Amino acid sequence: MPAERLQKIIATAGIASRRKAESLITAGAVSVNGQIVTELGTKADLERDHIRVNGKLLKGAERHVYLLMNKPKGYVTTVSDPEGRPTVMDLLRGVGARVYPVGRLDYASEGLLLLTNDGELAAALMKAASHVPKTYMVKVAGVPTAENLSRLRSGINIRTKEGKRSRTAPATIKTIREANNPWYEVTLIEGKNRQIRHMFEEVGHHVEKIKRVKYGPLQLDVHPGEFRHLTPQEVQKLKRPVRLAEKK
Repeated sequence: MPAERLQKIIATAGIASRRKAESLITAGAVSVNGQIVTELGTKADLERDHIRVNGKLLKGAERHVYLLMNKPKGYVTTVSDPEGRPTVMDLLRGVGARVYPVGRLDYASEGLLLLTNDGELAAALMKAASHVPKTYMVKVAGVPTAENLSRLRSGINIRTKEGKRSRTAPATIKTIREANNPWYEVTLIEGKNRQIRHMFEEVGHHVEKIKRVKYGPLQLDVHPGEFRHLTPQEVQKLKRPVRLAEKK
């Protein structure tokens, strides 16, 4: 295996994001063959060198696993739940690696959910700066006015988890089905907590259903409760906008 930069080795092993790995190196928390290393340009070979992070020996890069799941309603997007509710981890069988959800879909929401053990990619995707578009099918109670839909498209102030007010980024909203309780296709480039629900509540409409159908280049194509592995081509497409965001 050719030598690679230490921060990449640490990130690939799932210990920390590349940026966090750089902080660990400069803080003197990383050693190679018993010698503390603080230079960010240092390279090593995981197969030949003994690399320790905070005293713990890296055992080699973990095989990265990337999964696309169709999360059903009534599952929590966490590894465990203190209330004893079922989690998305209960739906995984035969994966052969410990993976974690990328972001969240709340208990009452359903649809496309990514899971991976690639900590670096997960961290990058969850940053607002990545600008990865996510598309949802949304059913609301009552018919919003054209003026209120325009407000939602332009950006609107919503309450945050901390009780403060935060302005949303512009969103794309298309009418899918006109009815007393219509369906909309909503595309966001950010992911504030319960954002879509708070957006429509701000203009006086309760959200009855949310289903995520797209995440960047990926489309929902498995049945509820099922999952599949991403292809190498899909993984590369998923990483591409993240790389572009990092260069800006």
